[in-house]
Amino acid sequence: MTPDQLLLDETRQWVHRAMQDLAAVGLLGHHLPAEALFHCQQAAEKFIKAYLTFRQTPFQKTHDLKDLGTACEDLDPTLGPALTPSFKLPQYAWRFRYPGAPYEPGVEEVELARALAQSVRDEILRRLPSEAAISSPQ
Repeated sequence: MTPDQLLLDETRQWVHRAMQDLAAVGLLGHHLPAEALFHCQQAAEKFIKAYLTFRQTPFQKTHDLKDLGTACEDLDPTLGPALTPSFKLPQYAWRFRYPGAPYEPGVEEVELARALAQSVRDEILRRLPSEAAISSPQ
């Protein structure tokens, strides 16, 4: 396998995992909203990491979409405004994952978070080669 093929394969793996997270949101959203919110955050994070991977830009293990988004904006300034609305998603990586959550999220919150994750998907996939993207499971 050539280096370009390896890079494309790794990018494709990130995209695939992100698509699986979005599919999980569709399955969980009405029944387990807290878990669906977690997958919204995870999808956005993985799409951004797919872009950074393809652009051969190292990133730390983090759930902070602002930090990851800044790295994307350094590569493509048009990504900054496109990703900024998703910067509220990182709270879902932890807010409802443990006992003592501040409230029980509802379906409306899931739909908003899902729309943000899908927006990240759309912006990132527009900037990746078509062979790095896979069809949406939704």
